[in-house]
Amino acid sequence: MTKQHISTTIKSASLCVLIAFASCNQKKEKVEKTTTPTPATTNILLEKWTGPYGGVPAFDKVQVSDVKAAMEKGMALNLEEIDAITNNPEAPTFENTIEAMERAGSILNRVFTYYGIWSSNMSSPEFRKIQGEMAPKLSEFNSKISQNEKLFQRVKTVYDHAQENPLPADQQRTLQLTYEGFAMNGAELDAEKKARYAAINKELSTLYTNFSNNILADEENYVTYLTKDQLSGLSESLIKAAAKAATDREHDGEYAITNTRSSMDPFLTYSDERALREKVWKTYYSRGDNGDKHDNNDNIAKILRLRKERVGLLGFDNYADWRLQNRMAKTPENAMKLMNAVWPAAIARVHEEVADMQAIADANGDKITIEPWDYRYYAEKVRKKKYDLDSEEVKQYLQLDKLTQALFFTAGELFHYNFTPVPEGSVPVFHEDVKVWEVTDKNTGKHIGLWYLDPFARKGKRSGAWATTYRSHTTFDGNKTVLASNNSNFVKPAPGEPVLVSWDDANTFFHEFGHALHFFSSNVKYPTLNGGVRDYTEFQSQLLERWLSTDKVINQFLIHQKTGEVIPKDLVAKIKKAATFNQGFATTEYLASALIDMKIHTVDPTNLDVDAFEKETLAALKMPKELVMRHRTPHFGHVFSGEGYATAYYGYMWADVLTSDASEAFAEAPDGFYDQEVAAKLVKYLFAPRNAMDPADAYRKFRGRDASINALMRDRGFPVPKK
Repeated sequence: MTKQHISTTIKSASLCVLIAFASCNQKKEKVEKTTTPTPATTNILLEKWTGPYGGVPAFDKVQVSDVKAAMEKGMALNLEEIDAITNNPEAPTFENTIEAMERAGSILNRVFTYYGIWSSNMSSPEFRKIQGEMAPKLSEFNSKISQNEKLFQRVKTVYDHAQENPLPADQQRTLQLTYEGFAMNGAELDAEKKARYAAINKELSTLYTNFSNNILADEENYVTYLTKDQLSGLSESLIKAAAKAATDREHDGEYAITNTRSSMDPFLTYSDERALREKVWKTYYSRGDNGDKHDNNDNIAKILRLRKERVGLLGFDNYADWRLQNRMAKTPENAMKLMNAVWPAAIARVHEEVADMQAIADANGDKITIEPWDYRYYAEKVRKKKYDLDSEEVKQYLQLDKLTQALFFTAGELFHYNFTPVPEGSVPVFHEDVKVWEVTDKNTGKHIGLWYLDPFARKGKRSGAWATTYRSHTTFDGNKTVLASNNSNFVKPAPGEPVLVSWDDANTFFHEFGHALHFFSSNVKYPTLNGGVRDYTEFQSQLLERWLSTDKVINQFLIHQKTGEVIPKDLVAKIKKAATFNQGFATTEYLASALIDMKIHTVDPTNLDVDAFEKETLAALKMPKELVMRHRTPHFGHVFSGEGYATAYYGYMWADVLTSDASEAFAEAPDGFYDQEVAAKLVKYLFAPRNAMDPADAYRKFRGRDASINALMRDRGFPVPKK
């Protein structure tokens, strides 16, 4: 993917807008109690979910025109709940303060579910106008909670008492996360600094919205149209999909390459038209950087200055120091140490890959020097020559429907889950492409939740792939089952054609499903514990990618789309032999983004020229000229459309260390990746606890020790560091 994923939140779902600055459809669902105020309105967005499976969102009844009023009413009701807590005449206790906060915000959370759908899956000009209006209002609302002095003093009283008289483990963890959430976000500042802190957050909320909408505008407005004589090298399935995309845009008889990764990537890999490859490449990598009304460079500069000023109010030298204090890495230096350990090996491999590609270009008499728009194209030719492996041949065995069944099989083997399609029409969906399955326990038949799948790209849907929840599991005030969603941007095929995906996209499909399994396996009492630690939360999903290449999945689900035959063993052998192929490209484009993210948040942003900083920093890193960052700064949505991944993009690499190490635990087990003893430990310590225990402690319980970088280096075919 574009591995865009769930954001962590702290405390009330209301606070997720302020604290995480991320799309609130990626929040935890609060639990409703009968004392929750009932809104005096028939606005469907505010109403309690009804129907089967413990109630489901009324996606078939909501309208964009209802959003603004519902948001305003939901915020007002939430503030009433907060006022009741702060004005409670009884002495602060865990029950009347922390548990009361855990209950607050259930109505507003329902609104955020719908708001998140429009933001990520169904955006429109009408919604973006509302989004722009609501962003500063949401910021002001959240400041009223995070800077509520009476509320914080109640939390602090409970926290201080618990230092001498510890609570049960789950209550202690919930209390700790609640207190840290307030302390990290200015609760202890004086009145003047609090006012400035709130003003900064309000301004940032608008900048984040503008940044996101600028990217979406460039993705929607730039399309490369091809004629029939410009299709050389493209597969039949890609041509049919491009024809449909053009027809959908009223360009009958042409072929559309849209400005998204799912369309760009295969075109750059297979198209023989070098000039068109250059055009598509430049169009994609210049998103947000075209010097027009959708240019993001000024937004970024303002965001960086405001972030630094805000953390300065809290006594921090830079944003990265503030952000990483409660992450696994703890400090920017620790994160940089990991990245710097891998970077030299990654760029060295790039030079080897480019040499191989240049040799093929020279042998073909192409008379070119490898440029970024050539990398994928010639890498594919090297793959064929070195490993006799044709990616297009592999795609014939990677059908989306079969891969979906492979996900269910893996979940059944490791987690003992069954996935059963719900009767069509029994669960409302927001688009006809969305399908829904019921998840149950294989052994007991117990209902676990629902899984929604929204697989295809469309206008108004943000690019990439991600997972989210509409309702998270808790046992607080009654057992709440999970409503989880996976969202992709596969190119929708022509009618009657199968959806064929690349090996990388199949990996991403497994990855995002790993997040869903993390949601479904949750076994926590308090909603706050359904959050996550950013440089840990990708671990579980990255680990699940490993099951795609297991024999049981390969032999059952990698079926040729025409013949129905299982993928040949010799082709599987080639895939596994080529597992470390092109790791220079993959690792370098990712790490470049992670390094820029960290470095740009540790420098003085005063008068910062964002484009110049990117170029100069990459030059100092000796970034190979033949490729670019996976996410160039002007469209780095992970980092500048919110704060979920700001100074945290390194987290994928941090999680990959855990992933590689944990994979070796399975590889060493008697029954390999399907060993039930190791799988039970996986669920017990790494999935079910969510954020109920410190991630480092959880990993030690699973593995018996800390993770080592050596397994990661082996996985990528890089030299293992000497002791």
